[in-house]
Amino acid sequence: MTSAETEEKQPTVLEQMGGVSGMLYSSLPVVVFVIVNFAAKNLMAAIISALAAAVVIGVILAVRKGTVQPAISAVLGVGVAAFIAYRTGEAKDFFLFGIWQSVVYGSAFLLSIIVRWPLAGVLWTFLNGRDRSWRADKATVRDYDIATFVWALVFFARFVVQRWLYEGDQVGWLAVARLAMGYPLMAVALLATVWAVRRADKRLKEAEEAAAAEAEAQEVLARTADDLLTPDMDELQRVVDAESRDKSRD
Repeated sequence: MTSAETEEKQPTVLEQMGGVSGMLYSSLPVVVFVIVNFAAKNLMAAIISALAAAVVIGVILAVRKGTVQPAISAVLGVGVAAFIAYRTGEAKDFFLFGIWQSVVYGSAFLLSIIVRWPLAGVLWTFLNGRDRSWRADKATVRDYDIATFVWALVFFARFVVQRWLYEGDQVGWLAVARLAMGYPLMAVALLATVWAVRRADKRLKEAEEAAAAEAEAQEVLARTADDLLTPDMDELQRVVDAESRDKSRD
């Protein structure tokens, strides 16, 4: 398989994010919640509508992917957000779970840089079934540190902006910020991760080629030394035979 074929089979950033349909599906419950809450001025109606949209999306994903896991994932986040809003009676609290989720994720990514296990590299190698040999290369760890820092910035930016809107009771703008700072910023972070992965793969390939060349050179040197140190038995036998003939003539 050529390198070109391998690159063609690698998923694009959009595919890794679930494609256009995945982006629309994940955004729909939030949009439904805000529209119904604004139109009906009824928090319970907005919660029920958002949950219904999440269930429908979950069923569609389950049918398309042949497993209930996508359905559970689609409903769980909306369900937690709806439960918080129901308990507090505040529409803005529908976004509270996501706001604090962002600061937790951002802190986790930042902490992983400090402990020298950058999550961008750890998660990428885990999801793609690769080993963790990259941790032995300082330059590769540094590249993954950069990608991980981008992820941390994305999550902290979400937290700061959405927390500010939350404090100002801006439910509509919270939805806008939730959508605008969702997949678009994730695409930036994923691009940073892909950049780090490509640099790491290139560096690893060059190291493997250098190691193979060195091993081949060592093998050639070993064969040459062996040839120099090991006598040619046929030639030695001819010399002995020649000496024997000379002695017989004498």
